[in-house]
Amino acid sequence: MIFGFGKRRDDDDDDDDEDEEEEIDLVNFQGAVNGRSADLQANARLVQSALIPTRELITDALQKRAELVKVEIKGEKGQTSYSVDGMPRAGSRMPKQQAVAITQMLKVLSGLDAKLKGKHQVGGVKAEFEETKYELTVDVAPQPDGTERLSVRIRNMKLKLDTPIDLGFNEATRAQIRELTSHRHGIIIVCGPPGTGVTTTLYAIVRGIDVYLYSIYSIADTGTRELINIKQFEENEGDDLEASIMRMMREEADVVLVKPIRDAEATKQLMSVADRICIVSEMSAKDAASGIWQLAEWSGNKQLASEVIDASYSTKLIRTLCTKCREAFRPNPKLLEKVGLPPETKVLYRKGEPEVDEKTGEEDPPCEKCDGTGYYGRVAMLEIIVVSDSIRKLIASGATPDQIKVAARSEGCLTFHKDGLRLVAEGKTSLEELQRVFKA
Repeated sequence: MIFGFGKRRDDDDDDDDEDEEEEIDLVNFQGAVNGRSADLQANARLVQSALIPTRELITDALQKRAELVKVEIKGEKGQTSYSVDGMPRAGSRMPKQQAVAITQMLKVLSGLDAKLKGKHQVGGVKAEFEETKYELTVDVAPQPDGTERLSVRIRNMKLKLDTPIDLGFNEATRAQIRELTSHRHGIIIVCGPPGTGVTTTLYAIVRGIDVYLYSIYSIADTGTRELINIKQFEENEGDDLEASIMRMMREEADVVLVKPIRDAEATKQLMSVADRICIVSEMSAKDAASGIWQLAEWSGNKQLASEVIDASYSTKLIRTLCTKCREAFRPNPKLLEKVGLPPETKVLYRKGEPEVDEKTGEEDPPCEKCDGTGYYGRVAMLEIIVVSDSIRKLIASGATPDQIKVAARSEGCLTFHKDGLRLVAEGKTSLEELQRVFKA
């Protein structure tokens, strides 16, 4: 069922002359991701008061290219905020009552219990705006003061960030993925803090495996992500993680995608079978070395951990330069030497700046594509630790994350710094953006 009626008028000109007001079609909601039908009749009063403001809020976010919109109640007001290409932007304020109504409306649309308060709920709603499909993840969390915080993550279904190539992995990294997953052995993890592209990177790695040579099974909750030629395995009721993987092994699975690793119990079950099958998963950790260390700690058997952990990937998202307004420049040789770029680098790019009219002194309008930010979209930088024999000895001895990181760098493993400089050299991002990400 599509929930869409009404348009918004943009009144940017308050002059007395009767300029035509631009009408903007609002976003259409197209049903909950979980398939539950929204009972609009039972929530008729809510629909009447909140559906149009809810559509206006999401439409505004989509026009800004936001990947996240939040509504928080502070006192008697609701404050909205956005995240565009990972950068926060302040939004508008609204009466507390309207903020509550919008939160309730999105609960209904995403198949959640609108009457339930004081409990964390997560759902999703499909949407369409300007002929583009979106998926909105609706997260409602109770606050200490009795209010609720609304977070809506927005996924543009047209933007394909599915494969290693989509994410900008170079050929060496893509070949490394194929090599690591070809041995029917070991644990490969993707690590990072929430919101850094960990899950997207995980699925790109899985899609980088040759599905015609290797049998890949999944017991992860893939949501609406499509995994072609990868079998979604049905777990038996009462089976634990180890039992499910053993059943897949009997069906001759070569690689298994499993749910995020969150505790010692899951780690121990995975390590008990990782010598006979390749396991790919994700976990929350500061970086690649910290992920290895955490798995070793959870395992309760560092020697075993050292034998079955094969690789750890970590990712950071960095903004890409707007291709419409970026500016090319010839770098100074001293600059190249300082940052570590090859001396033969002839051209780099930086954020474009509006040109100034020499006669009037006025700046040109900002770039329409990026709204004057100079950046449009994001790409992943990678840090990769492939576990060598010397690193296995460190893991077994209980080495710290810093010790593992130092050893990996001495062996030439890919670092964020190296991968970031590659993106700068390719003209995808700027030195200024690289510096900002490393300072954050």
